[in-house]
Amino acid sequence: MAHGDLPADVGTRTLVAVFAAPVAAYLLHFGRDAGFHTVLVEPDLDLVDPLTAGYADGVASSVDPSFADGTADIVVCDHDRPELGDMLARALAYPARWIGVMGSPRHTGPHIEALRSRGFDDEAIARVHRPIGLNIGSHSPAEIAISTLAGLIADRNARPGGFAYPQSPTLTPR
Repeated sequence: MAHGDLPADVGTRTLVAVFAAPVAAYLLHFGRDAGFHTVLVEPDLDLVDPLTAGYADGVASSVDPSFADGTADIVVCDHDRPELGDMLARALAYPARWIGVMGSPRHTGPHIEALRSRGFDDEAIARVHRPIGLNIGSHSPAEIAISTLAGLIADRNARPGGFAYPQSPTLTPR
């Protein structure tokens, strides 16, 4: 501990990276170092490289209840994969604590249509966060992973640095 009080024990949290994209390797590596149990989900196991798999405590071909429980933070690391809708449908079928999809806030997320076409209503779709991560202007895979993980850690520790952006106070002229 650098200084201050130790945070309350928040129990084990699971970080699930969906799709073996470049961000997934950083997310799993940093996540494990930050105390998360890490799982990589990749429907095409031939795409999983040994380095990325080495950062995961487990590798699976689909989201399943063995790890997608109330302690799971699920991060979809590629919004262009054709399996996006299927992976999100599986994630929404379980009580995952948090589900997010990477992507720019300047564009409508492809997950919305993918889920609507599978019969999900607006309430279910709203469980899926996009954009994800703290707004630090990240661009590289490592930066995106750090911003995402920083938000999850802040949330885990009940700190305001998470995904909520408080309104700044209005300044009144004197």
